Amino acid sequence: MIRVLLADDQPLVRTGFRMILEVETDIEVVGEAGDGTDAVRQAAALRPDVVVMDIRMPVQDGITATALITAAGTSRVLILTTFHLDENVLGALQAGASGFLLKDTDAAKLVEAIRVVCAGDAIVAPAVTRRLLERFAREPPARDGDGHGGRAAAVRRALDGLSARETEVLMLVARGLSNAEIASELVVTETTVKSHVHHMLTKLGARDRVQLVVLAYEAGVAGR
Repeated sequence: MIRVLLADDQPLVRTGFRMILEVETDIEVVGEAGDGTDAVRQAAALRPDVVVMDIRMPVQDGITATALITAAGTSRVLILTTFHLDENVLGALQAGASGFLLKDTDAAKLVEAIRVVCAGDAIVAPAVTRRLLERFAREPPARDGDGHGGRAAAVRRALDGLSARETEVLMLVARGLSNAEIASELVVTETTVKSHVHHMLTKLGARDRVQLVVLAYEAGVAGR
């Protein structure tokens, strides 16, 4: 049974999510929170598998709450919001969220995303990935004051340890392609793609697919 905590400041929205999820035989809604602080408190007390988190909430925002929950290591976080501004997306992913969906997604995709996140994988809505790619295509990687490239340079050095094929797979992951789509693009088996992703996670010390995407953006290799 997948145990889910719903965090949204609108009671009607939480009720709608609960109605969607409670018809699933493998999902149980164990709690509801109306702000980020309460979400952190309930996540610590209830230890749900997945927290479905809104971004803009009173008392404490969803991004701050996500960082605290993921740092505790007890639950994974799926961001679900009406807002898809670039800073919200990147902030949520950097805070440790394992997924990012917009609230206009259909019920079946929400259920699927919860299962994916609970299983230890990650999911980002294609529209969100496109927005990130558009942003990073316009902006060069950030540089620090001493001109050495800061975190972006450090990430690029880490990526130097990847093979040419792994780098190719990373760029496709950053474009939002699934393993099956990457396999089709590269004319290899899906098992081979999964193997490459696993090796990249190990080499880069990344938690999941979402962190690979963030690293690709920070290094400036996404969208090439």
